[in-house]
Amino acid sequence: MIRGSCLCGAVQFQFARATGPFELCHCSRCRKASGSAFAAALGVLRKDFELLEGSDLIASYEAPILRNPPAYRVCFCRRCGSPVPDPFGASLFMEVPAGLLDDDPQLQPDKHIFVELNPRWFPIHDGLPQIDRQALIALRRQGNPNDGVA
Repeated sequence: MIRGSCLCGAVQFQFARATGPFELCHCSRCRKASGSAFAAALGVLRKDFELLEGSDLIASYEAPILRNPPAYRVCFCRRCGSPVPDPFGASLFMEVPAGLLDDDPQLQPDKHIFVELNPRWFPIHDGLPQIDRQALIALRRQGNPNDGVA
């Protein structure tokens, strides 16, 4: 099992395995939610995820829809403010903020997404694929098993 927790340790979870993708998202909303140049999140099957503690401390914020549904939704610990996985969603996949992990997920980041929104102060120098919004939409429509869309 791969365990994780928020900054204060009140929200604790585990999952059997990470399926991917393991994306570094540079969209403006992920940057604001993470407070960094990108949000690092990995895909997990919801059936493999278990919330161990802290369900009463999980709050969510749903930002207005910019283009098309669904809205941008983030969950966080009410006590420390850490982003946390959304244990209450209905999708087959869920995203887990990689910085919360206490154990190695046995995956490495596989791509940067929304790179057209990457801040100028953070040049991307690694060899990972850099995918813009249009290419990401096309990838997800293909139903790639590693794109995090069921």
